[in-house]
Amino acid sequence: MHFHTPHPQLDLNGEWSFAYHLGPLPETLGTRAEVERAGLPIYPGVVPGEFPLDLQANRLIDEPFFGMNMLQLRQFERAHVWYFRTFAAPELGELRPELYFEGLDCCAEIFLNGELIAVTDNALIAHRIPVAGCLRAHNELLVHIIPALEVAAQYDYPPSLAAAPSCLESLYLRKPPHSYGWDIMPRAVSAGIWRPVTLHLLPGEHIEEVYLQTTALSADHRQARLHVHYRLQIDGDGAYELLITGQCGEAAFSWRAPVLFTAGHGVIEVTAPQLWWPRDAGAPNLYQVECTLLKDGAPLDCTSFTLGIRTVVLENTDRDANSDGQFLFRVNGEPIFIRGTNWVPADAFHSRDAARIPAMVALLDEAHCNMVRCWGGNVYENDDFFARCDASGIMVWQDFAMACALYPQDEDFQRRLAEEAHAVVKRLRQHPSLVLWAGDNENDSAFADAWFGLPPSDPALNVLTRHTLPDVLREEDPTRPYLPSSPFISAALYQAGDWHARMPEDHLWGPRDYFKSPFYARNTVHFVSEIGYMGCPDPASVRKFISPERLWPPLDNPEWLLHNTSPVPEAHNCDYRTAKLIEHLSALFGAAPDTLEEFAYASQAAQAEAYKFFIELFRGGKWQRTGIIWWNLIDGWPQFSDAVVDYYFGKKLAFHYIERAQQPLCLLLREPDGGAQELVAVNDTRQPLDCRYALSDVSTEEVINQGEARIPANDLLVLARVPADGKQRCYRLTWDSPLGPGSNHYLAGTPPFAVAQYRKWMEKL
Repeated sequence: MHFHTPHPQLDLNGEWSFAYHLGPLPETLGTRAEVERAGLPIYPGVVPGEFPLDLQANRLIDEPFFGMNMLQLRQFERAHVWYFRTFAAPELGELRPELYFEGLDCCAEIFLNGELIAVTDNALIAHRIPVAGCLRAHNELLVHIIPALEVAAQYDYPPSLAAAPSCLESLYLRKPPHSYGWDIMPRAVSAGIWRPVTLHLLPGEHIEEVYLQTTALSADHRQARLHVHYRLQIDGDGAYELLITGQCGEAAFSWRAPVLFTAGHGVIEVTAPQLWWPRDAGAPNLYQVECTLLKDGAPLDCTSFTLGIRTVVLENTDRDANSDGQFLFRVNGEPIFIRGTNWVPADAFHSRDAARIPAMVALLDEAHCNMVRCWGGNVYENDDFFARCDASGIMVWQDFAMACALYPQDEDFQRRLAEEAHAVVKRLRQHPSLVLWAGDNENDSAFADAWFGLPPSDPALNVLTRHTLPDVLREEDPTRPYLPSSPFISAALYQAGDWHARMPEDHLWGPRDYFKSPFYARNTVHFVSEIGYMGCPDPASVRKFISPERLWPPLDNPEWLLHNTSPVPEAHNCDYRTAKLIEHLSALFGAAPDTLEEFAYASQAAQAEAYKFFIELFRGGKWQRTGIIWWNLIDGWPQFSDAVVDYYFGKKLAFHYIERAQQPLCLLLREPDGGAQELVAVNDTRQPLDCRYALSDVSTEEVINQGEARIPANDLLVLARVPADGKQRCYRLTWDSPLGPGSNHYLAGTPPFAVAQYRKWMEKL
């Protein structure tokens, strides 16, 4: 958790040992001695880590990400795996020991000194296990991981359940959905202890949890109200108090109250609060909060965390005969235009996520994103991710971990999902960056659009997102917005029919044709939460994961297909993606080049122009349009994809175009209309900005238009109408403002363009 406590801990990470057995298990093995007697070879392993990575480290398999090597993992999917180590117990005194597993993938039996102390079945949450009375001076800890497919086979699969061809076995197990194979991720049905393990030593009386939420903010922002919720472990023998203080620069608050029970609540009035604002709307101010439990006036326990004082509202209404609908985020009462990206798995092997996250969040900053959508096929990211978003003013839209399927509706699955939601919500709710919970990714569409050949049905019948999750949120996090699905198809929309023409928020994939086709250019959605376009990584990156003999040509190439991604070749799932990559560049340039180097450049140029167009289409329509979350920032494994940064952190051309298109002050050209097009300035800050600007032809250096203007706060201004004759040309837009100099470009005319001419324009820019 992101809470800091002074309680002592014993780090149980680092060197472990592991063994594995393919096939059914003949007997229970709860100690290393029993594993040895069973005749299983023992190898060195690492925690945090994963079974496939340990296999690779011991040279039992080849580098999984290279060539066709991911397919070799299929033979280990039914392996039983044991991880074990020894440790010396510290002196306990009055302290209460708890084993804390932050991530176990997935169904596990945990033995301490040969005694079964816990059974787990969720890879997405932490597991706390009291071990008082079980510890010895010297201890052996063993984790037996039961193969996920073996457990999945024990469930019934009625015809009402459905998923992609390789993912049906994922539906009952709470494990990252993508790990069974996705169009952006390989199949890696892994096993392991993927997040840290510690032995926590808690005092008998201590703070269990404290949650501060902003429940009111005055219109002038001069007064805020915080609601305090706390749970404690106390024995009741004495006079208890809870003291809470907060400090942000010169601003401070303090609250002290008697404790009458193990749980309680209160209200803190904060005068002149330093508010947390999203990027470019203001400073992401954070209070340092200290909570102290006192007994008879003396400190007994303390904890600390950061607090962002802010309110958030999502205005979400359907289009109908009387209204154009709305999908708009307001923070501290102010409308915020969303410039964001989708966050997919940081790595196919999640034990490596923590090391990648700092550089990935830095990319969000560099691209001027003010929101990131954590997609529902993923894990729930660690506290470091959310703390970095807090500090950078990057809002987080968090899906619960369900995606693109019809999930079980039975009471047992509801119970297990509710347990997961309670754990996740309590861990993350203190972060001000977290502005939205969403029930799942595209499951409403799976219901209503009859994805899997079943008759269409009303998504409102999905008990998981209409009852289970909102019931948990009503208990644990009642002030934060909730969206049942993305895109969300309300009961009213479903009954009215033609919902995709009426939804205020949608995912725009469709034909995936030329990026200025009517599907994209004439869509009427207010907010798009997924939209993408494929682009090839740089050749230097491609050579890291494709065999030399398979580098070219891309079609009828099994390695390109696997990395494109068609994760289970015999399922023929996503076989179209290599051809679609070629179609995307051909739509702009007329034909695909015949070398990898030229292909990569043309592909990246088409992708870059597409993302630039999508972002500027929405920004140029502010406030009729309210936000765009494009797909996606960076790959979780080496592949050909919509990501704008490849797995090795190689930036495609699109990243640089996005960086310019998402500047808080940006000049752009709307599409031609009636022989002219409008030059527009968009200001996403909450201050008016004086701007000196110029529009010129890149080839001739002719200045088409120039001037000075004051761009209103959090709005746009049409600066001029300039002629549009339909000829192919490239325009340069430059400006200067209190934010500094800025530049952009616009590609005029209709395709096909010559790659050589395009290169010349870009070199001059």
